[in-house]
Amino acid sequence: MPDEVKAYILIQTAVNVAQVARDIRELDGIEAADDVSGPYDVIVRASADSMDSLGRMVVARIQTIEGVTRTLTCPVVSL
Repeated sequence: MPDEVKAYILIQTAVNVAQVARDIRELDGIEAADDVSGPYDVIVRASADSMDSLGRMVVARIQTIEGVTRTLTCPVVSL
């Protein structure tokens, strides 16, 4: 897909981090979701057709998962 957008999504949670990562892994467009230590609890690698569809994925699907309290989307920039 030539115009594909890839991004890392940093997630903070309020509950079971492992369950949040498992729930996110089941979503379309998710390449990986790992629970990590540090200021964020889960780091996700995702891809979408456009920035708009990436934004919709984050707001409508990831942020609605139980336990997700905050997200930070970092689109991958290629030169």
